[in-house]
Amino acid sequence: MKTIVKKALPMAIFVLGISGAFFTSSMQSAEKADDIKLGYRDTPQNPCSMPITCSDQENEVCRVSYLPAGEQVFAKDEQSQTTCSEVVYRP
Repeated sequence: MKTIVKKALPMAIFVLGISGAFFTSSMQSAEKADDIKLGYRDTPQNPCSMPITCSDQENEVCRVSYLPAGEQVFAKDEQSQTTCSEVVYRP
């Protein structure tokens, strides 16, 4: 009986360690997914066109490109959903 426990204990610890690592990483991914918010490039011809992945967590302003002079993008307004004026940030 003792030999079975001695052989099974390291395997049980290994399995618990691996499953704990997967659960921890999946929880971190879930938190990051909540921060994502779509920003849109707003032009006179196509308002709220070209979706760009941004965040609602305050950071640098989200732009079309990562260059500082790139065009700023905005999220759709919650009330109208047709105009884009809500400021979003770089993820």
